[in-house]
Amino acid sequence: MRTPTMREVAALAGVSIKTVSRFVNGDETVSRAIAERVRAAIDETGYRRNDLARSLRPGQRSTTLALLVGDLSNPFYGSIANGVMNAARANGHNVVLASSDEDPEAERRSIDDLLGQRVAGLLIVPGAMDYGYLGREVAQGTPVVFLDRPALGLDADTVLLDNHGGARKATEHLIAAGHRRIGVVVAASYHTTGRRLDGYLEAVRAAFGEVDEALIARLEHGTRAEAEEATAGLLALPPDRRPTALFTTTNFLTYGALRAMGAMAPGSGPAQGPALVGFDDFPFADLLPTPVTVVSGDAYEMGREAARLLLARLAGESGPPRRVELGTVLTPRGSGELTP
Repeated sequence: MRTPTMREVAALAGVSIKTVSRFVNGDETVSRAIAERVRAAIDETGYRRNDLARSLRPGQRSTTLALLVGDLSNPFYGSIANGVMNAARANGHNVVLASSDEDPEAERRSIDDLLGQRVAGLLIVPGAMDYGYLGREVAQGTPVVFLDRPALGLDADTVLLDNHGGARKATEHLIAAGHRRIGVVVAASYHTTGRRLDGYLEAVRAAFGEVDEALIARLEHGTRAEAEEATAGLLALPPDRRPTALFTTTNFLTYGALRAMGAMAPGSGPAQGPALVGFDDFPFADLLPTPVTVVSGDAYEMGREAARLLLARLAGESGPPRRVELGTVLTPRGSGELTP
């Protein structure tokens, strides 16, 4: 397909080419009303600022891949990045890394910037809801692969963990140890953690027939501070309602739970509070005074598999989008094996 031009954007928006140029270069003096018209015209035409193309020879294609993740402070995403980079470099490609900080607007700006650099392909850990606007880019030959979470509005290759099965595995581990009151700390608004909550609920209902809603701490954003406060609330329940075990659905939530349990202080650990199993491993989880039991997937392999799918598309592979689901492994370390 032919690449849209700035002139076409200007004509559709009813503004000058200079105004479009000011907008795409981030000039904040463009009025809100005109900016909205230009943005709508860009979305309709699929125009992208072509910064990198100026430095390429005619017919030359970029060898750079782009990886956009949610939060670079999360070691899970660091492992994904390592997997992507190693697979890409082995095939002669560089990787540029960006973070959205789980902000959909920041994510959209980053994607626009990366496409403006004419990267060869995009690997995205999605934080927004609708990716239909990327359909034109895919049609023009820029492949997209999603990691960790599925995306709406665009049929594309996707690599996920078995979040439901892993959560059920973690909960059944606690049930097998004799626990009956198992609390869960979850940011249920995210697809990934929502699936993990489903796995927990399925295991509890299968074992006991009903779920005690008082043992479910649903968080709005999934931060460590929220998890610490929610865990403290669960531990403050009356003794006959208090959980004897906890399942935390991300490593950040595990951090918060550990702080609430006092497990980060020297000489203390989960053994002094409820049993604990977390989803996703994290650095030094095996070195705490009482090492933390986790269920986890291979984030490095997720990154490597996503890069392989993208590279295959760049090599000309066609066919319907592929969905790859990686398994999880339970690693018992002593924090979830204590019988109440």
